[in-house]
Amino acid sequence: MSRASTMPRMTVAEKLTADEFLAMDDPRRGLELIAGEVVVDEPVPAHQRLVRELLFALCQWTAAGGGRGEASLPLDVKVDARNVFAPDLLWYAEGSGPKDPYQRPSPVPELAVEVRSPSTWRYDLGTKKSTYEAHGLGELWLVDTDRARILVYRRSRPGAPRFDIQLELSPDDTLTSPLLRDFALPLGDLFAS
Repeated sequence: MSRASTMPRMTVAEKLTADEFLAMDDPRRGLELIAGEVVVDEPVPAHQRLVRELLFALCQWTAAGGGRGEASLPLDVKVDARNVFAPDLLWYAEGSGPKDPYQRPSPVPELAVEVRSPSTWRYDLGTKKSTYEAHGLGELWLVDTDRARILVYRRSRPGAPRFDIQLELSPDDTLTSPLLRDFALPLGDLFAS
């Protein structure tokens, strides 16, 4: 999740469980529970532009053929008893998304995308990456807007115990994924504007 650095991290005096966090009546977006602590983060326009472009590319791809699942903006994803993440973008394979579209939390997706924010990048690279990895996320894209690159972490096969493939893609590369058959996004186009 990537948001403005002007928003401070908010922690609570006592750590919360995922269920306590999900029971909070806070209509604001930009809240996550990371290792039991509530983290507040709000997007800036540049962040939202990148999220919009990535979502558009994923939605075009899903609409181009049957059985390609669904891409989504942030949803509360209960990863475990101390972590509820809201990745900037999610992709669920056909039939694996939320069973009830009106309830939260959502299950861990096959693909999560986090766009860099100075206030949360350390979580994306650290706690969130390792927690996603431990709980079966198939692939993680970390979009580093400062360096115009995407860090890709994926498993070499379904059920592999960890992210055993790591890629660093630049604007000269094309983003593809074994999860997304025939998906191809030239990164020069993404980082150009």
